[in-house]
Amino acid sequence: MQLPSQQEDPLSFWKKILLIFIFFTITPIALFSSIISLIALTNVSFQEQTPPSNLFENPKPGVQVFASLPSEQSSISGKVLGVDARSELIKNYLDIYNSPLKPYSDFIVKTSDKFDLDYRLITAIAMKESGLCKVIPEESYNCWGWGIHSNGTLKFSSFEQGIEEVSKGLKENYFDQGLRTVEEIMSKYIPHSPGGIWAENVSKFMKEMQ
Repeated sequence: MQLPSQQEDPLSFWKKILLIFIFFTITPIALFSSIISLIALTNVSFQEQTPPSNLFENPKPGVQVFASLPSEQSSISGKVLGVDARSELIKNYLDIYNSPLKPYSDFIVKTSDKFDLDYRLITAIAMKESGLCKVIPEESYNCWGWGIHSNGTLKFSSFEQGIEEVSKGLKENYFDQGLRTVEEIMSKYIPHSPGGIWAENVSKFMKEMQ
């Protein structure tokens, strides 16, 4: 008995043709796209690994450049830094009250060191006695009530001389005589101060300069 011959389904044939067509159409496109993407990624990677010659002149967007730049000033010793800090405290205090002593803040600190005084003492006394040189005898440059009494007024030729002479007087006539606290200084400087208000105020002003 002879079997009937099998005939190929026309629809299956066209499916194969369509698949072959799609394969040969899509594959080159996908391959080409992959190559382009690979080249692009390679270029980006190279650019990221090669920094610009000068980030200060050509900074990247979103990039902040931090650098330790050389100082134009020469190095300073620790001791000088301490003096500068104290001078700045005095200067700021004098500036608050618009005192004519402000330009002499460095000199005040250096003179205090010269006579081994607290760097705030001269300024605090000037604050108590004259409101930081706001109320003083005319052309006296005497902000400390130094040598001012019923018989006359001691005058200095400049604020520098006043700072120097008062500091020297405190050293020789007070500190060297064992009068070192504000209260002890008051007992000789202004013994008639009611209730010790002079020492209280001077101490207060010194604390304001810390």
